Amino acid sequence: MTANIVRLGAIQDVEAYVPPAASFDPAETPGEVFGENVFSLSVMQRRLPKSVFKSVAATIEKGTALDPIVADAVASAMKDWALEKGATHYAHVFYPLTGLTAEKHDSFLEPVGDGTAIAEFAGKTLIQGEPDASSFPNGGLRATFEARGYTGWDIQSPAYVLENPNGNTLCIPTVFVSMTGEALDHKTPLLRSQQAMSTQAIRVLKHFGHAEPENVVSYCGPEQEYFLVDNHFFLTRPDLLNAGRTLFGAKPPKGQEFDDHYFGAIPERVLGFMHDTERALFKLGIPAKTRHNEVAPAQFEVAPMFERANLASDHQQLLMSTFRTIAKKHGMECLFHEKPFAGVNGSGKHVNFSFGNGPQGNLLLPGDTPHDNAQFLVFCGAIIRAVHKYGGLLRLSVASASNDHRLGANEAPPAIISIFLGDQLADVFDQIAKGGATRSKEKGTLTIGVDTLPDLTKDPGDRNRTSPFAFTGNRFEFRAPGSLQTVAAPMVIINTIVAEALDFCATYLDDKLAAGEEFNIAVQDLLSTIVADHGAVIFNGNGYSEEWQIEAEQRGLKNLRTTVDAIPEWTTPEAVELFTTYGVFNERELDSRYEVAIEQYLMTVGVEANLTMEIATTIVLPAAIRYQTELAQNVAALKAAGVDADTSALEAVSAPLGALKSGIASLKAAIEGAHSHEGIEEALYVRDTVLTAMTDVRGAADALEGVVADDLWPLPTYQEMLYIL
Repeated sequence: MTANIVRLGAIQDVEAYVPPAASFDPAETPGEVFGENVFSLSVMQRRLPKSVFKSVAATIEKGTALDPIVADAVASAMKDWALEKGATHYAHVFYPLTGLTAEKHDSFLEPVGDGTAIAEFAGKTLIQGEPDASSFPNGGLRATFEARGYTGWDIQSPAYVLENPNGNTLCIPTVFVSMTGEALDHKTPLLRSQQAMSTQAIRVLKHFGHAEPENVVSYCGPEQEYFLVDNHFFLTRPDLLNAGRTLFGAKPPKGQEFDDHYFGAIPERVLGFMHDTERALFKLGIPAKTRHNEVAPAQFEVAPMFERANLASDHQQLLMSTFRTIAKKHGMECLFHEKPFAGVNGSGKHVNFSFGNGPQGNLLLPGDTPHDNAQFLVFCGAIIRAVHKYGGLLRLSVASASNDHRLGANEAPPAIISIFLGDQLADVFDQIAKGGATRSKEKGTLTIGVDTLPDLTKDPGDRNRTSPFAFTGNRFEFRAPGSLQTVAAPMVIINTIVAEALDFCATYLDDKLAAGEEFNIAVQDLLSTIVADHGAVIFNGNGYSEEWQIEAEQRGLKNLRTTVDAIPEWTTPEAVELFTTYGVFNERELDSRYEVAIEQYLMTVGVEANLTMEIATTIVLPAAIRYQTELAQNVAALKAAGVDADTSALEAVSAPLGALKSGIASLKAAIEGAHSHEGIEEALYVRDTVLTAMTDVRGAADALEGVVADDLWPLPTYQEMLYIL
């Protein structure tokens, strides 16, 4: 039996794959199924008493306080609706610091004492649940013996029924806090930061003549990138199975250098997967809009439409779990790791950010003449201040051991946080710095030179894909977030730092007007001050260039290259003052986030290091020794027969084999050495020593892949995983 029997069997299974039958009625249009499994406002309007619906709608749409009296009526209507949808259980869904979702299912049935049971779901059950708080990452907020924690109903994120062949479940999005009220999740600080940003945005809007502005909400449109690999390959790669990325793998003969996968024709099997995922997402009210091939082979993207950030965050978590589930039905595995394959592009989750409300609309919409749009310029100026002053926190918001493999390469923005404004806005703010803006670059017309084709509208500025925080016409695109992370993390930071900047703007205008300064002059002074103090963060050039690294340092911009560099940003005096002032985190919560970040980093790299040891020792090394032995026996046989023996193949395998053995020994010592450090010092050691040792082991193993006979190589290769789909 050859060593790669499993690998070859996987290839045969891929070739024999038959796609599943369509899981939906093709005659149904997306509009007919959209939101059908969501307990939406329209459903509540039909099922709730008028007064109850009015109260609930005010909380959802205007942010008014929730009246607990309505909970029983909502719970009863929600239960009846869910039972009609085939639900047998309900679950409070929450978002702990694992980065995943968590849920505990309870049956609707309650015994009544005579051997029967009835379906019950009371208001108190809807509002509050009690999972174990000490069993989730908490950074010391909860000891093992302090288990009590609470989930609390988030009415602004609608409940939904999750379908499953084994029974449907009513899912209720919730916050997750400890018994002391401190946040143990991502949703709680997101809601707090949203509230803080709205308070300060309203202050600014009042200066522009809006007497009683409605709550301002942040919007988020995430672009989710991912890889698909056949499940047979996935299951025969212990690294993908346990770490989400390949820890070994030689560069294939063909990668992405032809640019032939990007926006190419979607493979039939993948398109079938996309059809099924979109239908499932539509039923859950998730507005999936765009789908296409990404740059790397086997890489794809889905982009939902803009939603309120709180809802977009919940939907993103639900989207990822839906993709994983449906991929398996199509015989594939969906990979969200930021860098599952070395040598080709990794995956991000670009966060498109804007904010506004109903009457005032999108506050980041410049119009055709942004130099005349003082309200827009103030809100844009606030973002410039926020990104410059708190660039370290923005970098922290995307920090993870997995995203470290992606940031700074040519597929992702650098770790230096800067802003790209585009030619039009950069020109306007340059005019402001020189005394006042009087003109805006206009859109142009692009003539293609073919009589049958219409002229195209040419934007007044280009896009810059190397910028981590770029203005793209009516929003800012934060390109640094990783594909595996929740969008709640960057949105918490964005909301909070924008709240501080808007507070500064509102207070500045308050003071100037109180001193008798005319409003337009006060606005000009404000914008000039922002450009003078924070213009260093504006960069419209090539963020990938080495020159920018030097220039950014001269400008005083932070370059936090790795997660370990970024983690201390949680507890700087500036961060503590920011988060406590706006009620997003208290000091204990900040300390806990710091501790959790270190713990997550160490566990992630620790798992990968142990996997590297295991695979190198039990899979790669035996295969290489078998081939070396085969070659040695061949050389010995030739010499015994009096024939000159070519030993070049034996030498070619022996050199990397020796390097592999040496690398394994060094990695083992490095792993053992980590235990002599603690906290951030251990993280520094792991980054500088363990990761380096892992790289050495991989280098030797990948070299062996290039010389060991194919019929002896045990692991699915890159060219198989990336191209056989």
